[in-house]
Amino acid sequence: MTTLYVSHPDCLKHDTSPGYPERSDRLRAIGRAMDDEAFADLRREEAPRAALSDIARIHPESFIAEVERSVPIEGYAHLDPDTVVSPGSWEAALRAAGSGILAVDKVMAGDVGNAFCAIRPPGHHAEAERAMGFCLFNNIAIAALHARAAHGLTRIAVVDFDVHHGNGTQKSFWSDPKLFYGSSHQMPLFPGTGAADETGIAGNIVNAPLDPGDGSAEFKAAWEDRILPALDDFKPELLLISAGFDAHRSDPLAQIELNDEDFAWITDRLMQLAATHCGGRSVSMLEGGYALEALARSTALHVRSLMAAA
Repeated sequence: MTTLYVSHPDCLKHDTSPGYPERSDRLRAIGRAMDDEAFADLRREEAPRAALSDIARIHPESFIAEVERSVPIEGYAHLDPDTVVSPGSWEAALRAAGSGILAVDKVMAGDVGNAFCAIRPPGHHAEAERAMGFCLFNNIAIAALHARAAHGLTRIAVVDFDVHHGNGTQKSFWSDPKLFYGSSHQMPLFPGTGAADETGIAGNIVNAPLDPGDGSAEFKAAWEDRILPALDDFKPELLLISAGFDAHRSDPLAQIELNDEDFAWITDRLMQLAATHCGGRSVSMLEGGYALEALARSTALHVRSLMAAA
């Protein structure tokens, strides 16, 4: 089997204003990397629009309507100081959420071994009734609950190596022992959540905070000593990955010192666990990463590791 690469041109139309770190050039940089002949065997599909009923598994209908109303006819609007919308944002948000739904369906059908969704806006900061941190809807949590509703899965895991803690995913999973969330992230840093003692209703939340200046050794220890053993014990039927590449040493928004190869390492380790517990079924979705060249290189290594495992 092969790896599915899901994206959509509409995700480029989420214009976040000049100088904004979460910008369309991020997807353009990844797209150029995916043009390399090393990725010729990728199966590529465009993200569909998510149905509002799919989004409503995480976000109340009133909040969904509020986000749609907030999108301006022209110019920009702010949902919070960090979260900008423009005329193309609604369509981009629907495609971003829809990408994970498509990817889950293809992986569960056995059409592909795994998938990577190159989409924006990102999602892991979005809480049920709050858009924040560049995020409108929580794309990966929507994908997780779709997997449960459409495919009857019970144990679904999300792991997150973005440098910022995925507060929205944690909050959505907190009270459900059949949903697992594991995250490495810098602390202190936005959004201020993710302490090691935040463990969920049944130990289903596993946080491994890193100190500013930590690098490869500390990152690998966080995963090997804390997150991966807990994930192994959880035995997921499907593994979802919030793939943020902003823990790279080149990234301007944090102070973790990872290199390109660290993202290949964590992907390889996650694929080993996915092979053990869920037949390799995994879906990765883009979150952060704001240094364009580092983002492109790190994403390329991540996708190559997915392809090797498919």
